[in-house]
Amino acid sequence: MELTQPAVAVIFDLGGVLIDWNPRYLYRKLFPGDETAMEKFLTEVCSQEWNSKQDAGRPFSEAIDELVARHPDQKALIRAWVERWPETIGGPIVATVKVLEELKEEGYPLFALSNWSAETFHYARQRFEFLAWFNEIVISGEVKMAKPHRQIFEFTLERIGRQAGQCLFIDDTEKNISAARQLGFQTLYFQSAELLRSELCRLGILPLSSTH
Repeated sequence: MELTQPAVAVIFDLGGVLIDWNPRYLYRKLFPGDETAMEKFLTEVCSQEWNSKQDAGRPFSEAIDELVARHPDQKALIRAWVERWPETIGGPIVATVKVLEELKEEGYPLFALSNWSAETFHYARQRFEFLAWFNEIVISGEVKMAKPHRQIFEFTLERIGRQAGQCLFIDDTEKNISAARQLGFQTLYFQSAELLRSELCRLGILPLSSTH
């Protein structure tokens, strides 16, 4: 991609970009030595589709009750999703946090736009000090709309007071990148911190002499 105008604001996704979130960190403890059973559970019970509804604002109490009614024999495993949620966080993606710090040092306004439940994001706020570097964080579960729907992108632009073309959006999900691009955002598809820094240097956002 080429920048069509200066990117005066940089918008980061969080999970998979700056924060290593994966329910397998928890469920490997609950399915010791049985990856097949764990994957079956995460596909058929606590699935990505099921969790995405919490990201869009559905209360976990409602979500858990729904699953327990359908899978009563798995009640403890289902409830663990909420009761032991902090164990689904592996930690910060350190190399990307360093890129974020470089952008902060360069003076770019920083924002975050993440699909995340309003009921669990406070754990991340408590744990990761770098979240305080953002001027604004838009959490899907708090605003009850989620990526890749255009409404959350439009909401974010209004919240941060920018036009789409003034924003560089960084995300690790291609459908989110595609949706943002269609709305006029400048975009970078995140694959690794090293590639991200290389692209930011190539685009003139970070100096080529960056040695962080």
